[in-house]
Amino acid sequence: MAETAQVLIQTPLSHQPNNTHSSFIPTDSSQELISFDDEIPTIDYQLLFAHDHDQRSKALAELRRACEEYGFFYLVNHGIPESVIERALEGISEFFNLTDEEKREFEKKDSTDRIRWGLGFSPGDHQMVKREYLKVLPHPNFQGPSKPLGFSEALEDYYKRDREVILNLARAVSKTLGFEESYLEKVFDVENGTDVSAMNVYPPWFESNTPIGLPAHFDAGYLVSLVQNVNGGLQALHKGRWINVNMPPNSIFINNGDHLEILTNGKYKSPMHRVILNNKVKRISLPTVHGPSLDKFVIPADEFVDEFHPPAYRGMTYKEVLEANGYHIIDGKSCMAQLRL
Repeated sequence: MAETAQVLIQTPLSHQPNNTHSSFIPTDSSQELISFDDEIPTIDYQLLFAHDHDQRSKALAELRRACEEYGFFYLVNHGIPESVIERALEGISEFFNLTDEEKREFEKKDSTDRIRWGLGFSPGDHQMVKREYLKVLPHPNFQGPSKPLGFSEALEDYYKRDREVILNLARAVSKTLGFEESYLEKVFDVENGTDVSAMNVYPPWFESNTPIGLPAHFDAGYLVSLVQNVNGGLQALHKGRWINVNMPPNSIFINNGDHLEILTNGKYKSPMHRVILNNKVKRISLPTVHGPSLDKFVIPADEFVDEFHPPAYRGMTYKEVLEANGYHIIDGKSCMAQLRL
């Protein structure tokens, strides 16, 4: 794919890490940075489980390359009806169109809240709203907002189907690592895993002082899935360059989470990514972090540690990770800076 450069406001490239993961998170939005339309791997979900051995082997090899060299990829032919995704995204839009009074019913009241509405502000400018979000815990016990009518049901339908896809994808990833397909399910206790979803609406750039909707960050969990209502806006860091995520129709964007990186001792890295505002329309995104059980203590597995690859991460339970730096579980924050040795 040809490189199409777009000038964006962000940290200079010389200040970005050359590897695919670092504890350094760029915060300076006063400089120019170029992003590129480089090719991103596309994985055909159906071929990962094809009866034909050659097709399946080729698809698994492509998945291994995507996880190891990029940390992110497009997933197509995943089997989730487009109508299910559209209903979920339309419901999110309708929720954000509620009155401020109605939405504040879901504003944080205490740390046990399983539904949380809030506003994200521009770095260095707490007067400029850069995004509005609604966070829920889809699993193990889904609880959705009571407004608008039918929204919770649409979300639950999407989450159920999305989780099924991710469970099967985790089985395929296990095979790319050379293990039985239940490897990740067992080591992360996925059946009792805690998933965190953050529904976001980003305003057009012309309503903002900078185009950065969400600064560069990592995601917790083992795999992260994302769908959105308009193309563009998301960028991922690959070999020191910001790559525009231009998703194929009816695809899901998947990226490795921090805990897959920790488990594999850095073999499958969690990629840094950020959100750049569209200069014409608002963008709605639905990312879901799929995580281990809260009491699962995750460290590099023995299979990925030897004299040439010593442990590169300290252990911590998933609950401790999500609550690091004073956050609550539903905030789902990454804390890789504390985990890297």
